[in-house]
Amino acid sequence: MKVLIDTDPGIDDAIALLFALAHPKLEVAGITTVAGNIGIETTTRNALRILALAGADVPVHAGTERPLARGGVDEIRVHGQDGLGGVRFPDPAASPAGSDAVGFLRDTLMAVPDGTVDILALGPLTNIARLVTDAPEAARRVRQLIAMGGAVHERGNVGARSEFNIAHDPEAAEIVFSAGLPFTLIPLDVTRKVRADRAYLDRLAALGTPAAFAVRDLIAAYFDATTGGESRPLHDPCVPILALHPELFTTGRMALSVDCSAGEFAGALGPGRHMLDVAMKVEAEKALDLLASVL
Repeated sequence: MKVLIDTDPGIDDAIALLFALAHPKLEVAGITTVAGNIGIETTTRNALRILALAGADVPVHAGTERPLARGGVDEIRVHGQDGLGGVRFPDPAASPAGSDAVGFLRDTLMAVPDGTVDILALGPLTNIARLVTDAPEAARRVRQLIAMGGAVHERGNVGARSEFNIAHDPEAAEIVFSAGLPFTLIPLDVTRKVRADRAYLDRLAALGTPAAFAVRDLIAAYFDATTGGESRPLHDPCVPILALHPELFTTGRMALSVDCSAGEFAGALGPGRHMLDVAMKVEAEKALDLLASVL
């Protein structure tokens, strides 16, 4: 399976990337970065640091610095000043391959047979919205788009009904929702069920690989940002896991829209006219088992 990963690393983004890079059935053809959890310079550098740890040669193209129509927010309080919870990663082994993420996505999709590349979106949908508006022919060549974002029945994590990725750039999400692409959304209703406990950290440490050690430390940083016996949710790893093993998820068709107001509900999902596949259940233990087995 050939994939392009759009991301804003980010602790859980880093876990998702290490999983995807390690999986023998995924070919990561490129990584595009977007401002989200932290600014674009840091998300781009973090993508390169993650590749250096994984020993992977994948082009990284920096993308948009800000949302389409509003000022951005960040999640430094969760992910730390470096975006990776202070976990040690090597310095980048390469420089960014470019600074036009949308152009890279367009050119890659146009250069391969129609319907042979997936896009895995781990952050705000700004780059994907610009692809839809600037290069619609290329966007329509995607086999499937899978994105983490939103909350359907769950409470939001940056507001009563709003989830960070969608709330960061609601206008971008609305554009992508309306594009008619083969699109699966993974909301907080699913990702909040995928959490690690302390025993899982020991399990990762016992694997002895650099990727497993890094993921252990990243999840430990999530423990430091919360209380109780479980980590914060492992949101973004759900995206490549669903791409590879959709049987672990229960999805259904929903008609949704995005609140693009300037108020407290900006980014909230509600009933609408955009038909999407939405994941609503997950076999969480099996998803965690898969993550560990690949690492």
